[in-house]
Amino acid sequence: MKRPANSSRRGQAGVALLEVLISVLLFSLGMLGLIGLQARAINLSIDAEDRNRAALIANDIAATMWTTRTVVIDAAAWTTRASNPRAGGLPDGEVEIESDAATNTANIVITWRPSQRATEPKSRLTTRVTLPPSP
Repeated sequence: MKRPANSSRRGQAGVALLEVLISVLLFSLGMLGLIGLQARAINLSIDAEDRNRAALIANDIAATMWTTRTVVIDAAAWTTRASNPRAGGLPDGEVEIESDAATNTANIVITWRPSQRATEPKSRLTTRVTLPPSP
């Protein structure tokens, strides 16, 4: 007994719609992955910018030490500059200078808390400066 031609069409009904729904689902998952990747890239870019600013502040402090030929300088003025994001500083930035006049060395420690990672510990950059002995 042969099947009528219409019965084979009825078995196929809705397959194209199902294929379209699956392709829309896969496309949506791909788009969500791209959005997540973009968000992560933005966070890494902000972190790199903050680290660059911290390095520039540490470089300015080291240059001041070299020009004044002393490792003993006021950290409070530098903390004021480092904590002002509008003037090239960092969010919640702090500067600590641990100097040893006997060996003419200093550790410059800059800490900050990025706004996108408010619950995590502060980020930190340390620079060591050693001046030659005075003649």
